[in-house]
Amino acid sequence: MQDLPILVVGAGIGGLSAAIALRRAGHRVTIIEKDPTWSVYGVGIIQQSNVIRAMDQLGVLDAFLDAACGFDAVEIYIPDGTRVARVPTPSLVEGRPSNVGIGRRALQRVLGDSARELGADIRLGLTVAALDEDADGVTVTFSDGSTDRFAVVVGADGVYSQLRQMILPDAEKPQFTGQAVWRYNFPRPADLDALHVYNGRTGVGLVPISAETMYMYVTTPEPDNPRYPTEGLAAAMRGKLAGTAPQIQALASQITDDEGVVYRPLEGMMLHGPWHKGRVVLLGDAVHATTPHLGQGAGMAIEDALVLAEELTAAGSVDEAFTAYRARRYERCRYIVESSLAICMGQLGKGPQIDNHKATAEMFAMVAQPI
Repeated sequence: MQDLPILVVGAGIGGLSAAIALRRAGHRVTIIEKDPTWSVYGVGIIQQSNVIRAMDQLGVLDAFLDAACGFDAVEIYIPDGTRVARVPTPSLVEGRPSNVGIGRRALQRVLGDSARELGADIRLGLTVAALDEDADGVTVTFSDGSTDRFAVVVGADGVYSQLRQMILPDAEKPQFTGQAVWRYNFPRPADLDALHVYNGRTGVGLVPISAETMYMYVTTPEPDNPRYPTEGLAAAMRGKLAGTAPQIQALASQITDDEGVVYRPLEGMMLHGPWHKGRVVLLGDAVHATTPHLGQGAGMAIEDALVLAEELTAAGSVDEAFTAYRARRYERCRYIVESSLAICMGQLGKGPQIDNHKATAEMFAMVAQPI
């Protein structure tokens, strides 16, 4: 199928990647985003070897790497601060790093600029109010009262997907894990040339995202799913680092800006049934929201986007394309969701402790396989 008018709901990583892939495949793309300011919080994200390959396939690799910090290993530390392994991570694109850290705002700029340059129409401050589908397409009524007509609607609107609720109201819902993640930016030491992962009930990672900056992520048990007010958030994060490795505790004194702390309860879900209904299809966190323990949430959404564009272009019908897309993606995404959750449950004492060294190596081998 060629030159389809397609609506993408959600201008996050998955939605923008879908827009780029669909535009390169020759389709007409409109993106709507509910946030009128299109804001992104200012910490970083890990993107691994399969994402480097995916960015190459999207045609944005040079701009992506210019905005990021590459590295080629993961170092594993036990709770007392002793390094127990340095795991080399093979590159999937010759001559390019195998992983990067990148600021989320920088990543949004790279993907957003590319989508616009390719001709995608991005509309902010809009949601879907109603869908009216017939044999030839979908008439979409937007929250401002306007309507438009599309051949396909793509829901890339996150873990609390409005589109999922509209088309699959009885599908699985996000479940709180009992754990949360804290993130904060720091000056980057010159010798931090890898992702540093610290095991323990409080998991910690240090990720380089530029020549000058790294960010720390901290996973903590939060069984009652508390909501922390912004005032005092820095002190709360510092308190969570008590008892961690000495080199992590030494960084805690630098956590002083309440507004700079990003706190998020960790939820997960896996949609085991269909990922579409009629001409509306879902991708990314809307169907497979994962905890961040393997650093693959965004990567799975970006891969979804590439596969969806390929199948829509190759298939003879929308239903055929959507069925083939899910068939290619389901097992890979299920593996990431379940393996990440197993690490989470091990840290919480709700399951066996998972060897991060082994889990990381297995994950890299799995995602190296073609999508």
